[in-house]
Amino acid sequence: MHVLHVLDHSIPLQSGYTFRTRAILNEQRALGWTTTQVTGPKHNPGKAAPPVEQVDGLEFYRCQGSEDLAERLPVIGQWSVISVLTKRLIEVARKVKPDVIHAHSPALNGVAAIRAGRALGLPVVYEIRGFWEDAAVSHGTSREGGLRYRLTRAMETWVLKRADEVTCICEGIRKDLVARGIPAQKITIVPNAVDASRFQPVGDRNTEIEQRLQLGGKKVIAFIGSFYAYEGLDLLVAAMPRLLAARPDIRLLLVGGGQVTEDIKQQIAQLGLQDAVIMTGRVPYEEVEAYYSVTDVLVYPRKSMRLTDLVTPLKPLEAMAQKSMFLASDVGGHKELVRDGITGTLFKADDLDDLVKSLLDLLDREESWPAIREAGRDFVENERNWVNSVANLKPVYKRLVPGESQSC
Repeated sequence: MHVLHVLDHSIPLQSGYTFRTRAILNEQRALGWTTTQVTGPKHNPGKAAPPVEQVDGLEFYRCQGSEDLAERLPVIGQWSVISVLTKRLIEVARKVKPDVIHAHSPALNGVAAIRAGRALGLPVVYEIRGFWEDAAVSHGTSREGGLRYRLTRAMETWVLKRADEVTCICEGIRKDLVARGIPAQKITIVPNAVDASRFQPVGDRNTEIEQRLQLGGKKVIAFIGSFYAYEGLDLLVAAMPRLLAARPDIRLLLVGGGQVTEDIKQQIAQLGLQDAVIMTGRVPYEEVEAYYSVTDVLVYPRKSMRLTDLVTPLKPLEAMAQKSMFLASDVGGHKELVRDGITGTLFKADDLDDLVKSLLDLLDREESWPAIREAGRDFVENERNWVNSVANLKPVYKRLVPGESQSC
């Protein structure tokens, strides 16, 4: 089986999107399949992109990006991306001769894959990892129900109806697709997972960081990741005065950066929390584990909205793999992953009172932590691992390429 994957971006860029891609590719290769990877022009916005790039043992065919004004315009820019990617896909496919094209979100990749597949007589799988129109609403670049929102959604529905098979990452997305009229039998869930071997239990506290950030003897709650509005960091900061009133030894550690960084800094200053909240900024990927080691409880306070209710994140699974304690809001994406009180703990989304109560209660019940840690680790080792997840693609490819059934 030879699969041509179509991607928005890839490693060496670091995101949940690229980490999922790398895991899928590595597992497919472990199964003996051949994979070829093509990224769209958004991975390399400049014109000097290398045509082929080797990263972490994987070969990626790149599209030549452009800085022309036209490519930054609505509709015109999107059509330019599709045209460039379609041409590159046809060129690469004629060279490597895949059995199937597997395109991954966003819909621009799906349109290009459909066009290339029709030109070459190849079947197409389309994978939805999230609804990009909802992400744009969260980022403030679009309005729910607005023209851009409706156009993006319509484009994705166009791809869904024309793809030979559809995969998605969770039940929330599957239900949305069925509600759009996509046949349930056409949709396969390939859930988010983790490679437990890459996320070993966190070791002893890093004394250098502990001393430098003055965290010795403190109870450290933390958020480590990208600072998007939907992550709910403002709610977590707002909880700090009440948490400190009950537990003066609490410190909040925020590791990362992004969209709302300056807003969070202003909120910390307005609440006079400079001595209790530590913002490190972005840190190199290889140093992240050291920050996990000084954390007692991770907090994922995602706000309730379409994006978070429908899409499952990777972070709770990574926390389980590391045997890290965590508290997460009860948005749909978290509830699909976390067994409350067993593999992790949930609180009512957007509810400041429940966040404070749940976090203080968790800190007071340290005797329950070992059992929760073990249950979480067991969950990712035996259920939510990439071997099990990628296995869901075997029948999908078999249906499209019957002659390859033995290799699947």
